[in-house]
Amino acid sequence: MAGAALAAMALSLTACSSSSTTGGGSGSGLTGTLNGSGSSFQLIFQQTAIQNFKSIEPGMTINYGGGGSGKGRTDLASGVVQFAGSDSPIPSAEVANFKGKTVLYFPVVIGPITVSYNVSGVSSLKLDGPVIADIFQGNIKKWNDPKIAALNSGVKLPSTPIVIARRSDSSGTTANFSQFLVDSAPNWKLGSSSTISWPATSQGGSGNGGVAQIVKSTPGAIGYVDYADAKAAGLTYASVKNKDGNFVAPSIQSATTAADNATINPDLTFSAIWAPGAQSYPITYQSWDLVFQKQSSTNTTKMLKAYLGYLLGDGQKLLTGLNYAPLPTSLDEKAKAQLSKIGT
Repeated sequence: MAGAALAAMALSLTACSSSSTTGGGSGSGLTGTLNGSGSSFQLIFQQTAIQNFKSIEPGMTINYGGGGSGKGRTDLASGVVQFAGSDSPIPSAEVANFKGKTVLYFPVVIGPITVSYNVSGVSSLKLDGPVIADIFQGNIKKWNDPKIAALNSGVKLPSTPIVIARRSDSSGTTANFSQFLVDSAPNWKLGSSSTISWPATSQGGSGNGGVAQIVKSTPGAIGYVDYADAKAAGLTYASVKNKDGNFVAPSIQSATTAADNATINPDLTFSAIWAPGAQSYPITYQSWDLVFQKQSSTNTTKMLKAYLGYLLGDGQKLLTGLNYAPLPTSLDEKAKAQLSKIGT
């Protein structure tokens, strides 16, 4: 798959990099297994980081399955995994599942959610929140609709029917994309959640990779796909009107700018969606690794500190080569400092 190819490329690029970790075991001889699941946004990064980390702690085995942010949170709450990838904080409806246990949020990655499309002859497209909302609610049904044309003077738009591609699993990408529409589009009626009641004519794909594949293989399709998977699939994506009124293309730099303008809460939750800034990409999101503050054993505690320390240390150097944006330095330092809270 394209993700594996990207991971292999990143490994070759980083083979000569430093093999030290931050906040954990620098070749400390740890042994055991950590299991994680959740965010498909993190998947390519996790695959690459796990392979690189193996050279530092060869006695440790780290497994990370995707499945979407909702699955990750469910698996963590039920004790199936030791860490969960989630692109959104725990929703209020799920809090009871964690039985009063304290969950720590470790941000690990930033990235844009692209609005990717497959329209023959259209290599450049501008969209804004209200038009994206009408497309994904099924109100705009053809590519030459006057509302799309009004934003794209000089672009020859075909009468091709629009096919909506969206996530079929419980997804932080969906939660963040729909939050952008809540913030930017007064006409958006479907709310914001990890699952949305999409139009019946839409097509669902599992994970960001599944949506990317629908867009790539379906003429007239449009879907929301994280930047790394969109790049891996060779998709074309729109520039989107931001809070300051500028049309900005998704990129590592425009995502970093949005994250720099986000407000960070004491527990390290935040949202880079609809952030201010002339060059901020307006559908920038973030992903955390969630762990319980209190662990069952000293060994598990040490392993979590070692691996999370790596993701927040040398692991950050992998991100740009994988088409993710690294954490702003100030946020990264706060996350590293929080490692000390993990204990038995």
